[in-house]
Order: sequence, then structure tokens, then C-alpha cells
Amino acid sequence: MTASAFPTGTILGYPRIGRRRELKKAVEAHWAGTLSASELEDAVRSIRSDIRDRLVALGLGAADSSIPESFSLYDQVLDAAVTVGAVPSRFAGEIDLAADELDAYFTLARGRGEIAPLEMTKWFDSNYHYLVPEIGPDTTFGLTSERLVRDVVEAREAGFVTRPVIVGPLTLLLLSKAEEGAPEGFEPFSRIGDLVPVYAELLAKLRAAGAEWVQIDEPALVSDAVPVSSERVLRALDGVYQRLGASSDRPRIFVSAAYGSIGDALGVLAATPVEAIGVDLVRGVLPSRVDSATRTRLAEKTLVAGVIDGRNVWRGDLAAALEKAADARRLSHSVAVSTSTTLIHVPHDVTLETELDPRLVSWLAFADQKVQQVGIVARGLTGGTAAVERELAAASAALADRDAAPGVHDNSVRGRVSLLSAADRERASWAERRDAQREALDLPVLPTTTIGSFPQTAEIRRARARYLSGADSAETYVTTIKNEIADVIRLQEELGLDVLVHGEPERNDMVQYFAENLEGFEVTKHGWVQSYGSRCTRPSILWGDVSRLGPITVGWSRYAQSLTDKPVKGMLTGPVTILAWSFVRDDQPLAETAAQVALALRDEIADLERAGIRIVQVDEPALRELLPLREEDQPAYLEWSVGAFRLATGGAKPDTQIHTHLCYSEFGVVLDAIKRLDADVTSIESARSRMEIVDDIAASGFDHGIGPGVYDIHSPRVPSVDEVTELLTRAVEGIELDRIWVNPDCGLKTRGYEETAASLRNVLEAARLVRARIAERAEAAV
Repeated sequence: MTASAFPTGTILGYPRIGRRRELKKAVEAHWAGTLSASELEDAVRSIRSDIRDRLVALGLGAADSSIPESFSLYDQVLDAAVTVGAVPSRFAGEIDLAADELDAYFTLARGRGEIAPLEMTKWFDSNYHYLVPEIGPDTTFGLTSERLVRDVVEAREAGFVTRPVIVGPLTLLLLSKAEEGAPEGFEPFSRIGDLVPVYAELLAKLRAAGAEWVQIDEPALVSDAVPVSSERVLRALDGVYQRLGASSDRPRIFVSAAYGSIGDALGVLAATPVEAIGVDLVRGVLPSRVDSATRTRLAEKTLVAGVIDGRNVWRGDLAAALEKAADARRLSHSVAVSTSTTLIHVPHDVTLETELDPRLVSWLAFADQKVQQVGIVARGLTGGTAAVERELAAASAALADRDAAPGVHDNSVRGRVSLLSAADRERASWAERRDAQREALDLPVLPTTTIGSFPQTAEIRRARARYLSGADSAETYVTTIKNEIADVIRLQEELGLDVLVHGEPERNDMVQYFAENLEGFEVTKHGWVQSYGSRCTRPSILWGDVSRLGPITVGWSRYAQSLTDKPVKGMLTGPVTILAWSFVRDDQPLAETAAQVALALRDEIADLERAGIRIVQVDEPALRELLPLREEDQPAYLEWSVGAFRLATGGAKPDTQIHTHLCYSEFGVVLDAIKRLDADVTSIESARSRMEIVDDIAASGFDHGIGPGVYDIHSPRVPSVDEVTELLTRAVEGIELDRIWVNPDCGLKTRGYEETAASLRNVLEAARLVRARIAERAEAAV
């Protein structure tokens, strides 16, 4: 069988959650025990079938490998790890891939009993989370899952020739961590030679199943944030694809390098036998010059130009996209058009948004529209037609209309930003604030708190839905929310927490809630995207200049504080996170938009102080995720992102304690930025990583309050008292006692009340035990 040429237009991946979140519902039903394994397989088979049919209807070919077979039950990195048998030894005896692959897969993702799941962190600089493989010198690689092969067979039997997609061997190892117990200095990347034969075996099986092309994703090639030098990565890149390409028993290989500029990796890949190379021309650029040998080699490859933005929702400039694709022809006569990244980062279909302003809708393109845009640009690249010219002109007209629309530019907002000075980003000294806050709050050693949200019950969601639909009055809804807040305050007092929260029952999402109360935002009804596993979010659309019309959170915080003598934290989402978890306007620098959001939050903090709130938490869990992948671009980002936080908090009084929260991150690389945030207390995710951050904190000179998480809320496990005590003891041994706070890793919104209460009881008992040990040691010392 002779493989076909690479398709003229394609996408790198498509949303897998389903237009109505069918995957989420099926997977969670399986976890709940109401859907059997075979019924789950039937459900996801139907989702995959719907995806293929939909993509053909949108213009991709059924038999030309333009449809990517990119479905995942939970996470594509977990898929690759399971495929090659990268199972940590700590799961031995708990799972058996051969006997029950589905059970093993979900156990790795979610944990079981006392076995913690794989760590979770951000996928490059996106808002997607992946599970971190754990690899040691004795990890036995082998082709232990053929799920991808089965998907290809399934497609063939349905009449489709699809392109299987898998995370590449370099990226898989570069994103992995050393397994616990591995020798000091061990690097998972050192196992690359052992991993390549497994990929070669997989390629052979994919070929036998009918795959004509395979897509191997190597986004690590565009990042400096990997633990191995670029020289070693490039040497390994050459070796890996020389070996994989040398086999005659394989599909044609398409190596994709999304999320940034491919750089020197382009020349290395050009020298290997791979047939197609994908480059991101939205976040990245092609080299301005290449040597003659590379040019000769590239002339024999297909260059897949990622010119349609896979990460944002704007309709964009299709004429400019066509120019970029045409420019790629200076390096190869064979140029295909694609999205810049997989489309898992955007919602399914903008035509579902019937409640949005039609004018705004005309500026947007979700996944389905981006598939169509690929077709338009691809046809334009091959000669163009009158229909293509009309589409290009329509996109240009939408851009012009967007620029002229009321609210996109607000002179009062821009005038306020223009008057800012360095003093607006400064508070009193840390020493002055620390002393003032100790006197005002009078908290015990190892003060306990939570991150903010408490479980969002079905009753609360129903009450919100009834209010929004008009079935219930505002008075009825407010009463329901107040009753929930009162219950949350009562529970925290019964548990014995020191600093309380109101639980955020009024908030459907930590960003959307603010978007609904700020000018310049719109929210969608069906714009769901996958955050991790079955967790989906609806990013808001930030289309215009941002301002606050009045207080947003003050009423709820004031009410909660009236119910208790203990301090209640005011809860705000920080400017960087609001940007990172929204689809942000692309017509001005992010720094300008961040300053507008920061000023709105600054006003909110002032109102919270006037309402008697003594602690305000400004969450910035996304600080790390927007960090540019290339080191040369990072200082400028950190300058404006830190500046935005400090602008939001810079007006707070010395005795107002400002907290912030960060999660899903490798914090060591941004500790200096965290220090410069100058928050009084910083809480961070650290339970899954077993307090790895403690050493970084100790070495960094960070001297403010710190709350390393001791309860992993992303797993349904209830941590034992011993487990939490061990984590907390590790923190106390590495950080000054008077700076440590005790808290979960993140908010509790996704958990149930029973497990939340049980987990917090264990956290508080662990804190009591550690306090007692400290007191005993102090008494013995005297």
C-alpha cells in the first residue's frame, strides 16, 4: 500500500470533550459506578465517530489522513506513558495494565487508597494540565497499550483514513520527573535510547492497522523550560528520528512542534527521514535564513504551516495567514496549512452561542470555524477562487468592525492607566506590615485556612440555574446563597480553622464571576474547554477595555464576616489569572489589558477594607503558566505580570494581610517573581510533589508567609493524618516556623462535602500534632 501525500489542509487535534460535554458525563458516570467499562467504551466510540463525521462535514477529507486521531479519555501525556509502559513502581500491586487497562489508566490519573496519583502541571504556557510521568533507571518500557492502534482500526472500519497522534519520545521524557528512589542526578531523558524501539514497534502496528501518516507531537522542541541543554536535545532529536525514519515498516512521519518557534530543530529534522515538519507560525516564526544544505533537505519535505490560531477565539486576519503560509514556500515547495496547535484549547462551535451579541459572534472563530478557516487558506495557497477572496475580505471587514466598535477603546479607562506611577505599585515595608498584621490578627502558630471555594453542590447549581432562567426571584436566590455561606462558616468553626472563607457559592467559576461583573467581558453558554481530565471550564471573552461599575464581592464577604469573630478572607482572582483563563483581545499588548484589570481589583480591595475585611486573597494560579517558553522573552513578561499584581494590591493598608495562591506549577523557576509579588502570605500546590518546593523556598531567601499545600484536592482520596503530618513536618523542618500556614493545595469546589470535611479534619489534627511536638521541644529546650 502506497501512502498518500500529506493533505493540503489539516488540524493538529480537535476538542475531545464533545459538543455537549458527553465525555465528561460518561467518564464521571463510570467513576460513580453507574456506567460500566463496556458502556464507557461504547460512549467514547460514539464521540470519536461524531468527531470524524463532523470534521468531514467541515471540509476535511475522510480518506486523506487530514483528520487527526487525537482522542483521549483523560490526557495525551498519560496516554503516551501508558502506551510505552511507563508505570511508576509505587503502583506495583495496585494496577495491572494487561488485565484491566481502563482501571489502571484511571488509577494513575486519580490515585487509589493511600496511593497518590501522578502529579499534575501545566502543558507549556496553556491552560491545559497534563499528568507528569515518573521514570527511573529501572522503568521497563514496552508496548503495553494498543488503544491508539484500535482507534485507527475503528476509523478504517467506518471508512476513514485518519492520522494517529501521539506525544513524541523526546517530549515525553523531557516532561517526566525522576521516579521516587531514583539515584540523585538521574534524568528521565537519559532513557531515550531505551524508549525509541517501543515507538518503532508502535509505528509498525499503526502501519499494519492502516495508518498512512502518523503525527508525533514534539512541542518540547520550542521551549527552553526543559531540564536538558538544547545541544543534548538536538543531538537526541537527530538520533531518534534517524532511527524511527530508517524503518521501512512504518507510516509516513509528521513531526509537529507547536506553541512557539521551532528554531534550530528545523534544520535537524530536515536532515532526518521524516516526511513532514509542523511549525507554529502564530506564536513562532520561521528562521529568516537557513544554510544551503538545510534548504536542499527542506525542499524534499512537506512543511506544515500552522497559521490558524489554535489557542484563541478570534476570527483573525485570514489574508495575513495566507501570506505566512505563502512565505513558507521559500523553504519548501510542498506547504500544507494547519492550525498552530491542537484545538483542545478552544470551544467547539460559535454557532451554538445564540445568546451572544451577533456583532461579537461575527468577530469569533471556535474549533469548527477554525477547521473551515484552514480550508479557506489552503485553497488560497493552491491558487484561490472568487469564493476564497470573499472569505478573506469578510474576515478583514470583521477586524475593522471590531476595532471601531463602542467599548473596545474607552478613553476614561485609558486615561487612568496613563497616569499611573511606580508609587502605585508599592506598599509599606514588609517588616512594618508583618508587625501590624500580627497585632491586628493575633493568629496561632501554624495558622490554618483553606484556599477559598467550598464544594459546589447540586442544590447550589440548581438554584443558580433557576435564578438565571427567571424561575426564581433574586430574593430567593440571595437567601439560598446566604444559607450556604452560613453553613460553610458554621462548618469551618466546628472544624476549628483559624482563618475562614465564605465558600464562594455565588461563583460559577473564579474568572467568569468577575467577567460577568466587569465591563469589557462577555461570557458564553456552551464555550467549554478541557482543563484536565473531566474538568471543563468556560473561558470568558475579554473583547474591550476593562472597568468596574461597582463592588463585586463586598456584600458576600461582609455578610460572612458578620457571622463569626474569626477573620474571613475576601476572595479575588488576580489580573494575570483573569487574563490567562479568558480569551483575551489580541489587538493590544497583554500588559495594557492587565493594568486595566488590576485597577478594577484595586478598587475592590479598597471597598473590602471599608467593609471591615482584614485579609484579602488575590489568587494568581496562572502566574507560571503564561511564562514564555523562551528564556529571552521571560523578563518582560515577569515585569508586567508582577507589576499588575502589585498595582492591584498596592493600595492596601499595612494591617490588611494580602494573600495569594499559586498552583499547577514548577515554582522554582519563578520564585524570584513570587518574591517580587510582595504578598504577605503565598499558598502553593505542593502535596502531589511531596513538598519538593521546600528546598527551593529555603534556598531562595523568600522570607514572607508561605502555605505549602498539604491536601491534594485534585484526587478523591482523603489524606490520612499521618500523611499530612509527614508533609507538614517536612515544611517545618525547612522553613521558619512563624512563616508557615497550613492549607489545602487549591480550592475545594470540585470535591464533595463528606470527603472535604473528613480531609480537613485530618489536616487540622495533623496541625495540632505538629504544634504539640513543637511545644514539647520548646519546653524540653528550656
